Amino acid sequence: MTEIRITEEPSDGAEGAALLAAQARELVERYGDEGVPGRLRAEDLTTFLVARDARSGAALGCGALVAHSPETVEIVRMYVTPEARRRRLGREILSALEREAALRHFVAVRLETGDRQPESIALYEGAGYRPVPCWAEDDPRARCYERDITPSPAD
Repeated sequence: MTEIRITEEPSDGAEGAALLAAQARELVERYGDEGVPGRLRAEDLTTFLVARDARSGAALGCGALVAHSPETVEIVRMYVTPEARRRRLGREILSALEREAALRHFVAVRLETGDRQPESIALYEGAGYRPVPCWAEDDPRARCYERDITPSPAD
């Protein structure tokens, strides 16, 4: 298995922008022109993480957090390159984003995916996210999830 290093990086740097563009292209392939994600402004992000192959330094995936309230943060733009899939990298990025959220004292993490992304739905449900009503525009393809990240007393 490839050793991975996940670090905070600028979303508008060359590799961050390339990962986001690749994700946007994939969403258009899955959903058509309606799949074009909204513009992601660097100043709106709480953090942007990039997963890299520890040996080669190649960027393999990314994910970001956007604060919605002092208690709740949303995971956005989670993406793993096709060649890096099926290696649990999505789970590693998700865990890193949850750790970042907890370090910033958020107590709930939410996210939105779509019905044409079954691998994403399986990842989130397998990680303990529960379906919740969507908070954004009414899109019948949208699937929204939330997870409490408050540490238990035993932690």
